[in-house]
Amino acid sequence: MTASSPLSPKRVHMMDELRGVLILLVALYHLLYDLAVLFPVGVPWMFDPWMNNLRNLCTGTLIFISGISCLYSRSNLRRGLKTFLWGMALTVGTFLVMPSQLILFGILHFFGVSMMLYPLLRPLLDKIPTGIGMWSCVALYFLTFHVYSGVFGLPALGLSVPMPDFLYGHPLLFFVGFPAEGLSSADYYPLIPWIFLFLAGTFCGRWLRAGKFPDFVYQSHNPQLAFIGRHTLLIYLVHQPLFYGLLTLIFFLVSGR
Repeated sequence: MTASSPLSPKRVHMMDELRGVLILLVALYHLLYDLAVLFPVGVPWMFDPWMNNLRNLCTGTLIFISGISCLYSRSNLRRGLKTFLWGMALTVGTFLVMPSQLILFGILHFFGVSMMLYPLLRPLLDKIPTGIGMWSCVALYFLTFHVYSGVFGLPALGLSVPMPDFLYGHPLLFFVGFPAEGLSSADYYPLIPWIFLFLAGTFCGRWLRAGKFPDFVYQSHNPQLAFIGRHTLLIYLVHQPLFYGLLTLIFFLVSGR
């Protein structure tokens, strides 16, 4: 395939491979989380700032890649609806089996809503030059990262302003990124700030689809990782129940009860 036409884009093998690495790291993070929170194993550094930053880097990159994938999808609306429904299945499952780890609006909910929003936003986004759109979205991601805490800007640099109080405390705005009393989610990826990384990916996808990246980005390097990367949804859905079941069995056998 050539990338000379938007109708015949090159397959971006490195994107599949990178997605494979990232989903394995996400699975490892969840395994450590299970050991730190759900089972009597000490992982004292699990919630250190550097670990949170590493988690955000991994999931943020997955979100960016998901935005890129919108440029390759035949139907983002259908893909988004399917992903959102899987997210709702996790909501029901955690509510019934493990209410202390209830997922109200996790990463699958986020992916689903973002994918469904993209076709609605695309007529407007298509009018924005690629470079301006991508870097503006990256900037908005960092500027809105602390909206959940009530500020807009870069507080670490002393450049921030308080957000309006009326945005906070409304349950219907929880999924947008504004906390509400009594609502929490064990896995929480609200639209703000993560939608901006997603949209940055959609802009970057224009360049990838047009074949403007170096050839090695499109070439295959590790088919096994690429295979994993093409099945991230399945892996995400099954790895936590698998980990929890195996750890429960191991601790049952070790404790003898």
